[in-house]
Amino acid sequence: MAGSSGGDSAVGGPARHIPVLLAEVVAALQPAEGQTIIDGTFGAGGYTRALLAAGASVVAIDRDPDAIEAGRALETEAGGRLMLVHGPFSHLDEAAAEVDGVVLDIGVSSMQLDEAERGFSFRADGPLDMRMAQTGPSAADVVNRFKAGDLTRIFGLLGEERHAGRIARMIEKRREARPFLRTLDLADAIETHIGRKPGEKIHPATRVFQALRIYVNDELGELAAALSAAERVLKPGGRLAVVTFHSLEDRIVKRFIADRSSSPAGSRYLPEAQVKAATFDKRGGAISPTPDEIEANPRARSAKLRVAIRTAAPFRAADPSIFGLPKLPEIRLPVER
Repeated sequence: MAGSSGGDSAVGGPARHIPVLLAEVVAALQPAEGQTIIDGTFGAGGYTRALLAAGASVVAIDRDPDAIEAGRALETEAGGRLMLVHGPFSHLDEAAAEVDGVVLDIGVSSMQLDEAERGFSFRADGPLDMRMAQTGPSAADVVNRFKAGDLTRIFGLLGEERHAGRIARMIEKRREARPFLRTLDLADAIETHIGRKPGEKIHPATRVFQALRIYVNDELGELAAALSAAERVLKPGGRLAVVTFHSLEDRIVKRFIADRSSSPAGSRYLPEAQVKAATFDKRGGAISPTPDEIEANPRARSAKLRVAIRTAAPFRAADPSIFGLPKLPEIRLPVER
């Protein structure tokens, strides 16, 4: 889960991390005994614990094998009400059907950020990895083998980095002498090249690291596919709750809910029966953390929760254009492992 995981609950005992917007997510999902809810981003089990404590059964998905392994004890304690599934949440419709709720917490988990060896953060030195599933091309593969023009698009579109071109050209030149293999090496090179104003809180490498993480894990494409999958598995009255942590993610969720909460305009040349009805009922706007939560958990400061309720209308085939996904270079790298 993004920026969150774990929590105290009646099931599974105390955990180290605090889930973001936990009370708001539980209120949105309204879990109860006899219901089945998909937690598409299990992480350290923060939302799952709360849903189990409310009496619901949970199908919890994570593509990080470490998260699944760490959750096995909770799965046992839940007495058959928790099923862990290793895989991407874009395939959540293959894990269950006709469910009462789906919750998605987008992005990197606290566990991943806090473990230097996963390479998601430059707060401590680690390998330049960033792979949630621990397979496929890594951030080091992208940084050391993509052309400067492709890196510029990745940093600019996914990190909204205004120095994207300068940083990409610096990387292309420096890697000729020595490849980037460690997180601090890349972060320090960016800071040295771009500079840092006195008192500036945000490190100059922050947006580049965000962009690389999103790109390596295809996070925006996964989110778009997961939203469509949620539409397929939610029963009428089922609830969708999505927590995002930056504008790129939130924009995708907002556009999807807006599109699915309205009926497409019919054509006077088509029979009325061919006009598709809204598949979701939008519930309010974005919900943000309280000042108290942000003070207790600074990682929550940019979080937004959006909620929608499934109608009885048939599932609509996804139109990729509604998500507004940026056009990015494809990963076509032979992985040397």
